Amino acid sequence: MRIRNYMEIVVYNYLTMVLNDIEGICKCEDCIDDIAALTLNRLTPHYIKTDKGEIYSKLDEMQTQFKVDVIAAIMESIRIVSDNPSHKTANKVLIN
Repeated sequence: MRIRNYMEIVVYNYLTMVLNDIEGICKCEDCIDDIAALTLNRLTPHYIKTDKGEIYSKLDEMQTQFKVDVIAAIMESIRIVSDNPSHKTANKVLIN
């Protein structure tokens, strides 16, 4: 296993869940990646190397405050990216 930031997995998992519940925002690949990048820059990285490290990280993920912090960071990132998309409005993919 190579070293990786476990928060990337967490953010993309929660981001998918949150985006399914929000209507009227662009959900194109560029916007999703922008939201994820902005969110990851707001959260503390959590690097893992072993399968054992991933198990411990999953246990941390189950804590309520952890979920709240990640979802709050995602929601703020969605607001910022929606207000300032990196693509032209003509390319915007609004999904209701």
